[in-house]
Amino acid sequence: MPTYTVTNSNFNLKSKIKKELAKTITKVHSKVTGANTYFAQVIFTKIKKNDHFMGGKEVKDPQIFLLGQIRAGRTKKIKDALIKGLRNALIKTTKLDATQVWVYIIDLNPSQMIEYGSVLPKSGKEIEWFSKLSPKLKKKLLALEK
Repeated sequence: MPTYTVTNSNFNLKSKIKKELAKTITKVHSKVTGANTYFAQVIFTKIKKNDHFMGGKEVKDPQIFLLGQIRAGRTKKIKDALIKGLRNALIKTTKLDATQVWVYIIDLNPSQMIEYGSVLPKSGKEIEWFSKLSPKLKKKLLALEK
């Protein structure tokens, strides 16, 4: 359900840091929203040198961006806790300054999303959705929870 894209500019993210970020982002999302961890996916991209500009000028210092696409329907309080928790996780894991961290959350209508071959449920209807999945897929998803 949530897809988080982490984009780094002007520095490299080592494999160990990526794994830690993926675990932390997933944990924050699950803790704040109550969603199962198997719904969260984290994708990493890196901006090539000389391909990042602000105000028409090349950015030279390290920056990290987190774009989270989540199901619509969550309260402002939950989304505020989510973006702050994600920001704090990025700062702690990367050791970047808060001014170098960017977090964006985009709400998507669940009826316009398909994951694991099925249209997603409204927030709070995950158990009903899960019950309709094939036994093979249920087993796979439950293994991701461990």
